[in-house]
Amino acid sequence: MRYVAAYLLAVLGGNESPTSKDLKKILDSVGIETDDERMNKVISELNGKNIEDVIAQGNGKLASMPAGGAVAVSAGGGSAAPAAAAAPAAGEYLWRGIVTGSSSFLC
Repeated sequence: MRYVAAYLLAVLGGNESPTSKDLKKILDSVGIETDDERMNKVISELNGKNIEDVIAQGNGKLASMPAGGAVAVSAGGGSAAPAAAAAPAAGEYLWRGIVTGSSSFLC
């Protein structure tokens, strides 16, 4: 995801065809290490494509994915309930971070 974000930042900055050097410069500026193999894979997949079209295709794919709220029910009785009750909800992590001033839950 970091390579896609860097690629998009480069394109937004006016660079129509970012290179690995461009992406590395962006990622190094914020202290993110790079993996050349992954970075080159992203560049090869996106190079020469219209970014707006790629984003539109991605949005279409995301819209067709089911999202959330469904809970799997176990046929084994009540064994799944204690585990589910022990796990805090996603909003609770956010609330804990606000109350404690911690942002480590975002990593």
